[in-house]
Amino acid sequence: MSDSDRLENVNPTVHGRLKDRHVIPDEEDDDVVDKIDAREVFDLIRNINDPEHPLTLEELNVVEHAQVEVDDDANSVRILFTPTIPHCSMATLIGLSIRVKLIRALPSRFKVDVEIYPGSHVSELAVNKQLADKERVAAALENGHLLEVVNQCLSRK
Repeated sequence: MSDSDRLENVNPTVHGRLKDRHVIPDEEDDDVVDKIDAREVFDLIRNINDPEHPLTLEELNVVEHAQVEVDDDANSVRILFTPTIPHCSMATLIGLSIRVKLIRALPSRFKVDVEIYPGSHVSELAVNKQLADKERVAAALENGHLLEVVNQCLSRK
């Protein structure tokens, strides 16, 4: 069986990347308290690898800066992501990878919500329900194989 027989979206559209933002010295100084903003959160998730393609979620337009909401004062982060195709079987895995990356990278005070962009997936409600259920997420991460796949998505290639 060839790769093209296993892939759902054999020839995905590859999009450009945002320019890396210029980091100022105060942002690197641990003694300076600065608020976490949408661009900082986007920079955390933009380089997550797609589970099926050797491309990042940003390159596939699965995550976009405009779909990242951060309220530092309310300790909340909300990410909307758009699977490349409406019946993507990897949607839950992608959402889980985004969620895990943010849980690992952000201060624990943040409530992280990861959802499918409305109308972009046939199983949007079911996937969103799974991603919002802390017990299901924890159980998924106890599965060694699934955790290995998530970690592969999070590792830089």
